[in-house]
Amino acid sequence: MDLIGRHAERATFNHCLKSSESKLIALYGRRRVGKTFLVRKYFEGKLRFEISGLHNGDIQEQLTHFSNIIADYGLYEASIKPATTWMEAFGLLGKLIDSMKGKKKKVLFIDELPWFDTQRSKFLMAFENFWNDYCTKRTDILMIICGSAASWMIKKILKNKGGLHNRVSERIRLTPFNLHETQLFLKAKGIDWGRYDITQLYMTTGGVPFYLDAVRKGESVYQYVDRICFEKGGILQAEYEELFQSLFDGSNNHYDVVETLADKKKGLTRNEIVDQSNLSSGGTLTKVLDELIESGFVQQVIPYQKNKTKALYKLVDCFVIFYHKFIKDAKVTSMPHWLHMIDKQSWISWSGLAFERLCHYHKDQIRRSLRLEAIQSEISSWSNDEAQVDMLIDRADRIVNLCEIKFYNGEYAIDKTYAAQLRKKKSQLGSLKSSKRKSVFISMITAFGVKDNEHYKELVQSQVTMSALFKS
Repeated sequence: MDLIGRHAERATFNHCLKSSESKLIALYGRRRVGKTFLVRKYFEGKLRFEISGLHNGDIQEQLTHFSNIIADYGLYEASIKPATTWMEAFGLLGKLIDSMKGKKKKVLFIDELPWFDTQRSKFLMAFENFWNDYCTKRTDILMIICGSAASWMIKKILKNKGGLHNRVSERIRLTPFNLHETQLFLKAKGIDWGRYDITQLYMTTGGVPFYLDAVRKGESVYQYVDRICFEKGGILQAEYEELFQSLFDGSNNHYDVVETLADKKKGLTRNEIVDQSNLSSGGTLTKVLDELIESGFVQQVIPYQKNKTKALYKLVDCFVIFYHKFIKDAKVTSMPHWLHMIDKQSWISWSGLAFERLCHYHKDQIRRSLRLEAIQSEISSWSNDEAQVDMLIDRADRIVNLCEIKFYNGEYAIDKTYAAQLRKKKSQLGSLKSSKRKSVFISMITAFGVKDNEHYKELVQSQVTMSALFKS
């Protein structure tokens, strides 16, 4: 399969390839997001050295593996006298690079870097020395280091206070595909689904390439969800447990925070997380929240008119939320299971919230659809005891877009009751101190548009449909 999307990452790679000095790229992201595929595909035919750490390998196994791969690339000395320390191992890698001909960048890829760092191995010290004492003295090295163990990558590389401090040239956090990229990925597999079905797929498992690759030709989105989530042996039945264990040290703390946030639509403040979880407010909670945010599971949101001390933490990973809502305690008595859920109130309630999260993930597409690219704006949410606004766009041109998000399988009709709710929200938002000098526009974001009735004519200034979210 060709490389789909990832345009910003490609631009970064291209910039580093053309640089007149050596570059170190740290690539990280959640499990299954396609980090290894991205590097191999973009640098196809250009990788001069590639190696991956051994999962649960001890220091001797890691060193033997490292030496053997160096020998496979042509430095036979590594097989005759394998490294017994990491300083020796990187010395062998330096000799391999010295033997490489040509003036072009020599692209080196070390995958699953954290797995090499076994207890008391001094791996990181040796790697830091290799980069600082060897690589930076040359101009022709592009080193890409990658790892799914987010705790290690964040602490030891991104926030390194030792030899790698300020040495990482580029940081790439690889995120799931957006809807446009998801559609391209499915088309490349020969999957001919409509946008409504792709949207339902995205709300369920998100744009994680590994999950998308499980879609089979000839099946519906409901059959796909049944097969991977609810059938015995489905590939996502055990995914939740493995997900956090593979990413984080002390993952029980991460589970605790995620499960505390799982059913909180508006999110929780830091103090509320402390009150409702088993964690105290301190360095451990800060570390856990930072790692969940960096890995894309949690988002920090500052509500409209609030400062950072009132920040809310919201769970935003589609699969994790779906797991807690439908898979975790599922009692599957017969198949199909998921198809029979879609008319139930739990599905209707979940799909509305899931579509709202999807819209926040595609906020740039919404801005473009509303023609706000050239206008400075901030997107947030707002609520009080009587009303809640799904998405609020605070604009520099003295306009506030009050965005109402509705997921429905046809045109959405604003009835008398809902119209009264919209008037109330607009009035309360407009009466806020900082909004008094701004006009409040109601914008509807729906799957198939809003019926053009009297309430629509009176209240709605603009609308965005599902199709706009599929723009690149």
